[in-house]
Amino acid sequence: MDVRERYGPWAVVAGASDGIGAAFAEELARHGVNVVLVARRQALLDEVAARLDVETRVVVLDLSTDGAATELAAATADLEVGLFVYNAGADPRAMKVLDQELDDLRALVRRNCNTVFETSVHFGSRMVARGRGGLVLVTSGGGWAGGSSVATYNATKAFDLVLAEGLWAEWQPEGVDVLGLVLGATDTPALRRLLDEYGGDLGELADPAAVAKEAIDHLAEGPTWSYGMPDPTGPSPFDGLPRRQAVELMSAGAAAMHASGTAT
Repeated sequence: MDVRERYGPWAVVAGASDGIGAAFAEELARHGVNVVLVARRQALLDEVAARLDVETRVVVLDLSTDGAATELAAATADLEVGLFVYNAGADPRAMKVLDQELDDLRALVRRNCNTVFETSVHFGSRMVARGRGGLVLVTSGGGWAGGSSVATYNATKAFDLVLAEGLWAEWQPEGVDVLGLVLGATDTPALRRLLDEYGGDLGELADPAAVAKEAIDHLAEGPTWSYGMPDPTGPSPFDGLPRRQAVELMSAGAAAMHASGTAT
């Protein structure tokens, strides 16, 4: 697939400062697609931009704020955006709901739900109008079921997953590919810092570059792609289990992650 011809000339990557987002930017640049890099940290975005052999634009933006979608739309209004990747949204706490500040939980919901929805509609509507485009919403295996210590995070990732599937059903006939990319633990700088600080072992970690390449290679095979699963387009690993058992298993996994201080 000629990625630039199918989706270009510009892509927007939200959460592009390092890890998976930076890997997406590098993968798209390898295909000759110009990239808008979006995140909070200017210095890291500048470092990523300097590595890319395409045109870039850096947008410093906190995606958990109420006006984030409007600001991003304004910052890219003059560009023909044919591909949108929303990668931001990790939870560094893995704490029970009542052990967290309500404002922190609200920020998580805004970043993982409100801004995801608003930016997807903004860029998606333009892609439908042009008759081609692509949308990748990076979600998590946490979205398959609820669990203790990850209640809000998993709920937001379930929202992203179901939103991607619904948008695929609506937009795929209009020429727009949509993919809900389901990930497990991935080898990012943020996760490595937390593991170094708190200890714990999440097993083999996915390579961000491999994740980004696989997602772009299979973007047209939506609505859902579960990285690392034997059948990436197949059912949840909890498929066939009673919901209670799925929640208990998710809670046990979250308890193990709590020792390392993160949800993946």
